[in-house]
This record gives sequence, C-alpha cells and structure tokens, in this order.
Amino acid sequence: MASLFTETADAVRLLDAGAGVGTLTAAFVEDTCRREIHPKHIEVTAYEVDPLLAEYLRSTVSGCQELCSQHGVTFAGEIRQADFIMEGAAQLRGDLFASQTTYFNRAILNPPYRKIRSDSEHRAFLREIGVETSNLYAGFLAIVVRLLEPGGELVAITPRSFCNGPYFKPFRELLLEGMALKRVHIFDLRDRAFQDDDVLQENIIFHAVRDGQRDKIIISRSQALDDDTMSLREVPYTQVIHPDDPSQVIHLAASDMDAFVKDRLAVFKHTLDQLGVTVSTGRVVDFRVKEMLRAQPESGAAPLIYPAHFVHNAVRWPNPGGRKPEALVVSDATRPLLLPAGNYVLVKRFSAKEEPRRVVAAVLDQATIHAPAIAFENHLNVYHIDNAGLPLNLARGLAHYLNSTLIDIYFRQFSGHTQVNAADLRMLRYPSREVLERLGARADAGPLSQREIDQLLEEEMHNMADIRFLRTIR
Repeated sequence: MASLFTETADAVRLLDAGAGVGTLTAAFVEDTCRREIHPKHIEVTAYEVDPLLAEYLRSTVSGCQELCSQHGVTFAGEIRQADFIMEGAAQLRGDLFASQTTYFNRAILNPPYRKIRSDSEHRAFLREIGVETSNLYAGFLAIVVRLLEPGGELVAITPRSFCNGPYFKPFRELLLEGMALKRVHIFDLRDRAFQDDDVLQENIIFHAVRDGQRDKIIISRSQALDDDTMSLREVPYTQVIHPDDPSQVIHLAASDMDAFVKDRLAVFKHTLDQLGVTVSTGRVVDFRVKEMLRAQPESGAAPLIYPAHFVHNAVRWPNPGGRKPEALVVSDATRPLLLPAGNYVLVKRFSAKEEPRRVVAAVLDQATIHAPAIAFENHLNVYHIDNAGLPLNLARGLAHYLNSTLIDIYFRQFSGHTQVNAADLRMLRYPSREVLERLGARADAGPLSQREIDQLLEEEMHNMADIRFLRTIR
C-alpha cells in the first residue's frame, strides 16, 4: 500500500483514519524515507478511538519520528483519540467548536467495516455533510475524500462491495466525482484477508488521486494477502467506469479472461423490464412467522421453498429428511406472503464458502408441486411476471443463462460481496425473450450439464454476433 503513492512533495501531510496500532502509518513513513527522493517534512494525523490501541499507536508514532530523524526528515505526529466520523463531519460543516479543518495531501487507511443503521448517530452526522451510505468504511472514505486537497492521494484497503449495487451508488458518485482511480488490486479469496473479523468479503486495495487525470487504470490480482504472485494489466479508464453508466458501477476485469467474458456478454442488452419479468426477494422471514411453520406438508398449508430444496438446478419439494420447515399455514396473516402456483426461477441470495458457483439458479416447475399457492423463504430471489409464474420455456432458459459459466465469472468481477441481491440481478443484461425461450426449449430431454448449458449459450452468442454483423452491413 505504501509503495503505491507517487513521489512525494517537500512537505507531506498524512491522514490515517482508524489507525489502530499505526501499522499503515509506519509503512508509509518507512517507504517514504527510503526513497531516493524523500520529503523534508512529514506531518501525521492519526485517528484511533480505542484507548488501548491508541497507546500502541503512540509508540509507533514515536518510532516514526526516530526513523525520520535518521534520514534527515523533520517529523510531527498528532494522535486524535476521537470518533473520526463525528469529528470529520463537524470539521466539514464548519462547526463553531470543532477543531480547525486540516487538509491533507496523502491518506492511507484500513477503515472499520460495519453496517450503520439508518437511525444511528453516525448516519445522521454523515447525512449532515451530504454523505449517504449504509456502511462505516464508506463513511470514513467519503470524509477522507473531502479532506484531501487537489492532487492529494488516497490508498485504502476495503471490501469490494462499494464497486456495484444501489446501496453504494451515492458513495460511488462522490468518490468518482472527486477522485481518479489509478490502481486497483484484487484479493480473490474472500475468506482470507478479513478472516480474523469473520467477514466473508472480497477485498481490494485502491489508489486514487484527487482531481487526477482519468486516462488509464492498472488492475492487479493475487489470491490473498500472503500471495507473492500477481497478475497485472493496464486498461483504459472507460473500461472500468463506463461514462454512460448512470449507476457508476466499477468493473474490475483483472485478467484477459475477465475482459473476454465482459465483451462476450455485451451482445445481451435486454433489461428485465424489457422482458416483462420482475425479480424480488422471497417474502417469508421464517422467524417472524414461526408459529405458522410446519415441519411436514399438511392440509391448509402452502409449500414453503428454501435454498435447501435445490437439487440439480431444479426444486424438489418436499425434501424428506430435511431440517427446514416444509410448509406455511395459510391464513389472513400469511396470505400476502404467498404467490400463486406457477413456474418460477429461484436464485440463492447467499453462496456458501464451499459453493463452486456464485450464482445458483433453479426452476420450480408447477407440474411437480400440486398446490394453489407457494411461499418462498427470504434467502431466495424469485423471478416472476406480475406476481405470477413464468412460461416454462422462459423459466428454463432464464435459469440456464443464470447458471452459465459466463454469468458466474462476470458476477464475480461485477460483485464483491457474498450475496446475490435482487438489485444486482436487476442490473444484469439478459438475452431477448425469444433467445431465452429457445434455450429453455432445448431442456425438454432432461436436465442439462454445465457443459451443455455453456455450449447452448455460446451458440446463441455466435448467432447474435452474426445478426449484428449482418445489420451493420445493411
């Protein structure tokens, strides 16, 4: 992280927000002092609210001062044992009793990762300075961006989740409006970098410059923090942040294969709205209707479908010997949670660590479940048409598309979190309804293997590429 900064000016003003014991500050000072051209003065402002960690931080800052002295660099360090969100917001608001606002030309941080409630104090402070985000790390970064002077540089290690999705869109807009990304490094193994915190997130390190040139971005990749090998590629800025994308999604194609997949899927341009299809989260939160759950099917109860009912890209209900409830009693209270009998496409919202695929879709065929209504548990995303089922061939084709290797690879580069949210599925682009139904019709002979699914989709992409070529000639 320290090595990503460019050659420094004569005077460096470094911000380390959420400094912990000062590891990043120490790395920055050591790297800077050992460069052939180093600054004459380094001034560090480090925030750490935890009293115990702040004691270790003082020792680290003292060591930084000694190292600077050995290299002829003057040093000043200030430790602020305060809540960075609250103090930073107060400074940016210009509160009368807030400490004087200091602007920085360097910032390095590993911000805390924690969801913040919409009614929390931190959320209120952030909203007062025009920042809307649901996670603490994005709040830290938003304030840091506002505290950087033109040309100031930021290097941070964070979850990758801010790169896409509606929840982080306001933060992406703030970040990308003020900062130019220069380098992004991806850690592929989501259970390694934050394993001490039990957070299953893919993680990135990124380097960005305030008001910098938006020409090229270097994207690198390694398996985990302790992996010495990495791939590296330089790509045009517009391949990472598409200028005509209103969602400002950050596309991180870290390999030629990632770029190939992205280009191949570009032939599909239909939105779910254009297909006349909707995807939403399953309505049943089981612990809220605990008294209405039944372990086995019974009269007066609707089938209740969980991810555990997925078997080979289809839904098998009931599931003998399963540990989940099999049915939901139908009543005035539960009737709004039901959908009418029909063909539905279901996608797991959460992928387990050992799951080989990120997107796992299955078809619920109404011919296999004889009931007037069906309930879907909240860990599922449900594709439907106006709260009713899909034509069977459309459902099968849609499931094939979602289960393809191309979609799996694309979703891994597109989404850095472990969930597959309905909002993410809405942002995907799909084949036309005609193509999906043609894909689904090929499944009449029985379940398709992964290889067969991929071959069918490849054939359709070739067909569509040929059609586009003919239209261009005409």
